[in-house]
Amino acid sequence: MSTLYIRLPSKAAADSASHWPALPCMFALVSNGNLSHDNAIERQGTAPLSDLSDTVAKAQRVVVMLAGSDVTVLRMQIPPLSAAKLKAALPNLVEDQLIADPDDCVVVAGGMADGLRTIAVVQRTWIELLTRALRAFGARHITVLPAQLCLPCQADQPGSVIAAINDRNDGDRNAGIDMTLRLSEQEGIGLAITHEKDDSAAAVAIRTLCAVVPENPVILYVPQSMVRAYQEVVNDAVSLNKRISVFADNWSRWITGANLMKLDLAAGLVDGAGTGMDWRPWRWPLALAGAILIINLLALNIDWWHMKNESSSLRAAMLQIYKSAYPKESVIIDPVAQMHQKIAAAKHDAGLAAPDDFTAITAALGEAWASVAQAAAGKPAIAIAALEYHDHSLFVRLKPAGDIPTQQMKVALAKFELALDLAPAESGAVVWKIRSAK
Repeated sequence: MSTLYIRLPSKAAADSASHWPALPCMFALVSNGNLSHDNAIERQGTAPLSDLSDTVAKAQRVVVMLAGSDVTVLRMQIPPLSAAKLKAALPNLVEDQLIADPDDCVVVAGGMADGLRTIAVVQRTWIELLTRALRAFGARHITVLPAQLCLPCQADQPGSVIAAINDRNDGDRNAGIDMTLRLSEQEGIGLAITHEKDDSAAAVAIRTLCAVVPENPVILYVPQSMVRAYQEVVNDAVSLNKRISVFADNWSRWITGANLMKLDLAAGLVDGAGTGMDWRPWRWPLALAGAILIINLLALNIDWWHMKNESSSLRAAMLQIYKSAYPKESVIIDPVAQMHQKIAAAKHDAGLAAPDDFTAITAALGEAWASVAQAAAGKPAIAIAALEYHDHSLFVRLKPAGDIPTQQMKVALAKFELALDLAPAESGAVVWKIRSAK
């Protein structure tokens, strides 16, 4: 799994640029999303966001670190609420702490510490613009984090403020500095500083840093190329030299802090930009499944048309045969059933008994009865109490006796293509129902 980390310039820089995606962004492409393996950082550098479109599309995850000046981090005492109720109540809870309308902001709650909950606020239009641009580039999973909380605190130096500097170009005459400060474990701020190009960026940054943090020790991370310039400014004042330590910035620090951060600003978007389902890996399986479904539907329809044509041809042939046999018949609804009726009527007129006629069934019963009685010689004989014929079936009621050879009678009647079933008993007597098996 590869993760692309991007540190964006501030919104102030984007507003002053004619085409904000052309602003340079620091980025790092990391394999496996962590630094536990050798050479985990595959690529790093600075490039316009628009030039990173191919890298964004190839990465499984994109982590965007918003400039600290674009995210307001609050610490508030929040009543215990469920996740859904807390999300609905957050805009009203932070309304007094904001200058902007809470409805125009994305408000996300973090974890609890020391009885206070960490809350991050960012302008909705800005984060939506960023996520739409990344989606257009092909981003699969987007995580948006406040940069000030991605700077790891120094556990061995309690009370120290962690600061990071990112120089930017705001135009022909002006330049800018994005300053990120981690004040404590749960607090951080950011500043977007604009100055004339003739002024020393290091001097402007150090003056601003001293105004914001007048007393605490400061660990300052600056780009590798700017370490000497910042160190010279710090060395000019003895008091600053003892309080401010300048180091070269690197991506391993930011990646470690980002992996520990649980406060995802993208989770506050309505469209769920941070957790959207990535359908691209499934496009070929889905296309194949759709093609198979279409082929099967076509095959079923073709078979149905063939069977329908065959049925129509068969019905036409039966109608033709019926009309040729009975040319005077004008009403033909079911030629097969009507043909059976005609044949049965012809047999009856010719004196032939039908398989379910009374005479045919009783004659077969007599022969079967004789064969069963002969096989049961020496056993108590059974006697017939009554015979009834209706609904093309013969009902035989037997007198109560010993064992009734029902199974033997079924076998004997089967030779005459007759079926024997047990009808409901009458007054304890066994009743056979004999009918044609055809």
